[in-house]
Amino acid sequence: MAAKTSVFYLTERVSLAAGTNSENTDTISLGAYVDVADRQGILVHDVDFIFQGKDTSTGNVTGFGNTMSADATTIAQLADLNRGELVFADDRALVASGSVLYDSTNVMSNEADLYPDNFGPTSAQGGRIVINDQLYFRARNIGTIIADHAIEVTVRIKCSVISLSQKDFMAIALQSTAADN
Repeated sequence: MAAKTSVFYLTERVSLAAGTNSENTDTISLGAYVDVADRQGILVHDVDFIFQGKDTSTGNVTGFGNTMSADATTIAQLADLNRGELVFADDRALVASGSVLYDSTNVMSNEADLYPDNFGPTSAQGGRIVINDQLYFRARNIGTIIADHAIEVTVRIKCSVISLSQKDFMAIALQSTAADN
């Protein structure tokens, strides 16, 4: 595995609207970075999830607690295949996930349970190699967001472009194909 670029960041944000059990998904295109002919992929070093409250009437960032009417959990996941829903931790498509728990007494906790998945080949050096042309970012709030407010969830991905040996590229492609089933 040889690095072709220095580290750079990709970011994307989804908005969870007022109401109960809001969910949203967006994609992050990797088409400019992944090249099958050159066995080129993305090495994901770190993934951060940022959770913020928003007053939609003013567009201003507010305290997270100001957006919730009661206890709630907000979950975010980044995957390299579109499952159409949140996935369990043993799903090979899962790159990273995290959540924030809010207690209506203004107690919050944040956890990253897969940060990023490092179950891949040892050549990944503790990161996750992605050769698919898109990443799928999904967030869900379990609880009620008050009227005129939203939860903004941002994913920040630290990555670099790498060249893989033919054997490594083929192994990752086969693994990704198997995960698609």
